[in-house]
Amino acid sequence: MNSCELVAYVSSLACVISKCSSKEEREILSAVLIQLGETLHMMLINEENCSQRDDKEN
Repeated sequence: MNSCELVAYVSSLACVISKCSSKEEREILSAVLIQLGETLHMMLINEENCSQRDDKEN
């Protein structure tokens, strides 16, 4: 899937979720997905830093 297709897919998914959920449900889902994204990003950065450190030690 290319970048434009991914953007279109995510936008479509947001529209479907918006039609099928309450404002409160969307607020919670939004907060959960933000936290999930930030946590995954932090894990990727940590893995990269650990890998670089291991490479320097060898």
